[in-house]
Amino acid sequence: MDRLTGRTAIVTGAGRGIGRAVALKLAAEGACVVVNDLDPEPAEETVAALKSAGGDAVACVGDVTEQGFPDRFVRTAIDSFGGLDIIVNNAGYTWDTVIHKMTDEQWDAILDLHLKAPFRILRAALPYLKAHPAEHHRKVVNISSVAGLGGNAGQANYAAAKAGVVGLTKTLAKEWGRHRVNVNAVAFGLIATRLTETPADEGASITMHGRQIKIGVSAQLLEAIESTIPLGRAGTPEEAAGAVYLLCTPESDYISGQVVVCGGGFTL
Repeated sequence: MDRLTGRTAIVTGAGRGIGRAVALKLAAEGACVVVNDLDPEPAEETVAALKSAGGDAVACVGDVTEQGFPDRFVRTAIDSFGGLDIIVNNAGYTWDTVIHKMTDEQWDAILDLHLKAPFRILRAALPYLKAHPAEHHRKVVNISSVAGLGGNAGQANYAAAKAGVVGLTKTLAKEWGRHRVNVNAVAFGLIATRLTETPADEGASITMHGRQIKIGVSAQLLEAIESTIPLGRAGTPEEAAGAVYLLCTPESDYISGQVVVCGGGFTL
């Protein structure tokens, strides 16, 4: 316990699912957390959960793709807690179709969210990281996917973005090592969240920038995917958070530029 006492973490998409589980895990280990979500209600609910468990947290509500968001996000950590030690780029959703039906809007939306937004957040953080050296190593964990490592039919946009996250991660590990910043990625396989569970309503969707994006996986497809996983099931958000946490601990101080697959033994 308390492996991260004295650290400050910023986590995108932390109002729900994996991001929420990551925020809870980091706070349980002593980190102060800046919780981001597109919507205020889930962000504040996560903050309340962290505080009720004895942690310290604030919300930074907003769209990670907005031009001014990265500076505001980083400044929230510095102004609220006096530092920045852990960056987790987690926010995301999928907008799938085969490539001959994919619009430029679909492509741009997913690349902007999964690749450009992390790039901008990391760029905004660097001046602080350079100007304020820490006694301990600081950690960046970017979220990729097995789709970014091996592709996935119907996800040309998402797979391309997540492959880009791997390239960004490996490059920044080389650029930022001299600042004692470890940059790694976690590539998730099937994790049970609202985006991947079987919806009770076939028309289940989320609203993003006024668009209705269908979510969920049919029971038949979910069963087929789980049959390819050696552990035989989807992972939980808490298990996903555990993989992120491993790369935030002092024990990972000599690990950088790596991609950890959290997929229950699934290999491509």
